[in-house]
Amino acid sequence: MADVTDTAFREIIAKYSEHGITHGGPDVFWTEFVSCDGLASKGREVLLRDLEYTKGEHPIVAQVFGAHPENFYKAGVLIRELGFDGADINMGCPDRSVEKQGAGAALIKNPELAKELIAALKEGCGGLPVSVKTRVGYNKDQVDEWISMLLGTDIAALTIHARTRKEMSKVPARWSDVKRVVELRDGMGVKTLIIGNGDITDIRDGEEKARESGADGVMLGRAIFGNPWLFNKNVQVSEIPLEEKLRVMVEHTKLFEKKLGDIKNFAIMKKHYKAYVHGFDGAKELRMELMEAVDVAGVERIIARFLAKN
Repeated sequence: MADVTDTAFREIIAKYSEHGITHGGPDVFWTEFVSCDGLASKGREVLLRDLEYTKGEHPIVAQVFGAHPENFYKAGVLIRELGFDGADINMGCPDRSVEKQGAGAALIKNPELAKELIAALKEGCGGLPVSVKTRVGYNKDQVDEWISMLLGTDIAALTIHARTRKEMSKVPARWSDVKRVVELRDGMGVKTLIIGNGDITDIRDGEEKARESGADGVMLGRAIFGNPWLFNKNVQVSEIPLEEKLRVMVEHTKLFEKKLGDIKNFAIMKKHYKAYVHGFDGAKELRMELMEAVDVAGVERIIARFLAKN
C-alpha cells in the first residue's frame, strides 16, 4: 500500500514476525506500488528508495503501476537487476490521480492495454514471475470478461480484491467472488495462483477464508497496521505489554526517519500511530499528542512522559 508498506515498515514486520519457514511470517512481501513512468524518468533516484529491501524480506515482489508498455519493459529490466523475486502490476487502485494516468483501476476499462502492459513487463523481467492485483470490476461485476482475460495471459498469480472500484472499501468484501474466480481458473485449466484480498482480520480468519473460497493464499493489508507481530506464530499480540508495543512504534519511527526522512513527509508515520495507540486507558490523549510531533525526538519525549505517568 502506498505510503504504508514502505521499506521501513517491511523491515519491522520481517523482524517481529521472525520471517522464515521455521517461525511462520509472511510467505511473500510486496513493495508499495511505484510508477513505471517515474522509474523511466531522470528523477528515478528518489523512486528507487521505494524499492529498497533487506535480505530478511525474501521472497519479495516489486509492485508497479502505469499505462505505457515501453516503461513497463524498462521497469521489468530494473526489477530483475535489483534482485526481486517477482513483479506485480496494480490494476485495482481507485486513486483519482492514478486513474487519470490510465493506470490502476482504470485498466479494468482498457483490457487491451492491460494485456500489453503484462506482456511488456514479462519481457523486461526475463523469466521472473509476473502477477496482477485487481478488483472484480469497475462499476459492476466483470468477473467473466475482465478476470478471464487476465487469466488468459498466463500470469503467475492474480490477487483479487473482492469489491468493484465503485465500491472502494465501503462494502464488505465478497469472498464468494474469490471462489468464483478460483472456479473460473480451474475451468480454464490455467495454473495461475489465486490470492484473495479484503477484510481479513488475522491469520486464522485468512486461513478460513482461503479454505472456504479455495484460494491459494490471502493478501493482508489493513490488518498489519500497528501489528508487526501479526504473522508470528509464537506470539499472542494481546499478551504483548503496552510498553513493548510503544517501544516498537518508536523503533519504527526511527527507521522511517533514517531510511526515508529526507524524501518523505514525517506525517506519513501518523497513520501508523493511530493503529499502534488504541485500546488502553489514555490512548486517545496519547494519539492527540503524537499527532503534534514533527520528528522522532518529539515522539520519544511523548512516549517517555506517558510511560513515566503509567
